[in-house]
Amino acid sequence: MLEFEELRLELEGLKPEIKELSEALGIEGLKEEVKKLEKLSAAPDFWDDMQNSQKILQRISNIKNKIAGYDSLCSLYDDTMTLIELGDEEEDTSVLEDAKNGLEELKNNLQEQKLATLLTGEYDANNAILTFHAGAGGTEAQDWAQMLYRMYTRWAERHKYKVKLLDYLNGDEAGLKSASILIEGINAYGYLKSETGVHRLVRISPFDASGRRHTSFASLEVMPEIDDSVEININPEDLKVDTYRSGGAGGQHVNKTESAVRITHIPTGVVVACQNERSQHQNREVAMKMLKSKLIEIKERENLDRIEDIKGEQKEIGWGSQIRSYVFMPYTLAKDHRTGYEMGNINAVMDGDIDGFINAYLKAQSLGQLTNGEFIE
Repeated sequence: MLEFEELRLELEGLKPEIKELSEALGIEGLKEEVKKLEKLSAAPDFWDDMQNSQKILQRISNIKNKIAGYDSLCSLYDDTMTLIELGDEEEDTSVLEDAKNGLEELKNNLQEQKLATLLTGEYDANNAILTFHAGAGGTEAQDWAQMLYRMYTRWAERHKYKVKLLDYLNGDEAGLKSASILIEGINAYGYLKSETGVHRLVRISPFDASGRRHTSFASLEVMPEIDDSVEININPEDLKVDTYRSGGAGGQHVNKTESAVRITHIPTGVVVACQNERSQHQNREVAMKMLKSKLIEIKERENLDRIEDIKGEQKEIGWGSQIRSYVFMPYTLAKDHRTGYEMGNINAVMDGDIDGFINAYLKAQSLGQLTNGEFIE
């Protein structure tokens, strides 16, 4: 049947790309590396160096995830081809829709794994810490910051990543002033690092009785979660530590004691906070991890040799520094100013459908079309 033949030809056309992916991932080399590392982990003295042991086990886990992802792709290819051939042979059009869905799933999976090969940064595989800040503009900007918070939470859910709330400061009337979340999953930082910057909203404000159009700004900071194996020396005298009562959503401990912790790194002006753990000690521990992550992220982004070289300059959350605009009125459009990528379905974007923006940035970066985050024509 013609429809099955067209599907078969389209599926066969993906085979060279799957082979290229295998070469890009270095699947055969990864399999050999796993064998060697598992042999090391079976040695009697493996746990003598706890830190090194954890690194090896993490590496084994990461490699196995890559291999499993590729194997799953190959299985999906075989299953879809079998379905197409059986349907064609039996002239059974009832399986046509399943075959089409299988092909679509394969294309999406292939695209996702190809993009993952572009994530070669030292911390790309790490979890990501996202911090939101409302810009000037009161309630309107605070509401926009909460909309962004929801957008990235929905994106994480779409990718089956785990989201953990670290800190949340409510807005005066609506929205939020600032918030921090941890997104846990392989390559979370690699995908989300391109989202760092100022995001601009244009809409008819629901808080304006006159129904006027407003422009609002909110910023997002993305940093990799750094584990204890990364050594960073921070002078305790450079830290200002404040404790306060927790606010916002939380468990029964919230607002009862001064368990929330805010840490300011005086030389750079970097501020981090955590309020969602059960004790002041736990909140301080998480806040210190956030501080280390932030300093590492700045150091890497600015290509500095030492943490001490960070100047701590703060960009204004406003005009001239935005990476993306989201327009609700007089038309609907989300446009990235660095890559030129745009999407007209603004509701889908706000519901977490932002892979197109992330993918466009990664592709442009891999082709050398970005310098300092800006697109080169």
